[in-house]
Amino acid sequence: MPLRLGLITPSSNTALEPLTNSILSSLPTTTTTTKAPITAHFTRIRLTQISLSPAALNQFHTETFLSAARLLADAQVDVIAWSGTASGWLGFDVDSELCRRITLETGGIPCTTANLALNRALELLGGVERMGLLTPFVEEVQERIVANYRLSGFEAVCEKGLAERDNVAIGRIGEEVLDGAVERVVGEARGLDGDGTGGLQAICIFCTNLHAAQRVEYWEEKYGVPVLDTITAVVWDMLRICGVDTSDIRGWGQIMRLK
Repeated sequence: MPLRLGLITPSSNTALEPLTNSILSSLPTTTTTTKAPITAHFTRIRLTQISLSPAALNQFHTETFLSAARLLADAQVDVIAWSGTASGWLGFDVDSELCRRITLETGGIPCTTANLALNRALELLGGVERMGLLTPFVEEVQERIVANYRLSGFEAVCEKGLAERDNVAIGRIGEEVLDGAVERVVGEARGLDGDGTGGLQAICIFCTNLHAAQRVEYWEEKYGVPVLDTITAVVWDMLRICGVDTSDIRGWGQIMRLK
């Protein structure tokens, strides 16, 4: 039987759909767990701005997500994911409750989110207390994300936001800008702790509208530290939930070899 992954996508996101399909196309055809075709299916919710304004926060009503999840359930998907990072500034417990509601609403379909997947990967890396954090967001959103990670036991000792509110503009950020931003995160860590990676145990690329997943292995090789991208994390976690072995997937970073 085909394995169907259902993803709830921000309406203005232009990165996650092509990157999700690219990751899935990397699945080895000889792996026993992937003999059945694995396909991604998307539905969109309206989201255009990233800020803490009332209008921006009102984009994240639970019923909006439940309606989108019901549409995916019509396609009899095997797992559902919210491929967005809003709980980074709203609080990670928001995603835990959202997944509970979606699973209940859809008659038992398991659910994950970009942030829950990313946090699960951080836990599986073991002992991550000092991390770098790169987002495209404005300072007030960045500060909320850093504070929520601190409450969860992960200290973002070096972080960089690119000060964008418009999600379409975020999707236009190029590799050159991202390369420079990651370099600045690592450079800041070196300034705090000497040389090497400055004690960083992971770098998180925190937004599912950044065209960053394809650069992860380059950054890992250059800086010698695991790099966790939210788009990749969602796909990894969905496959994990469905019992698919991701360890033979190449080109998308160390996360695929986490057990």
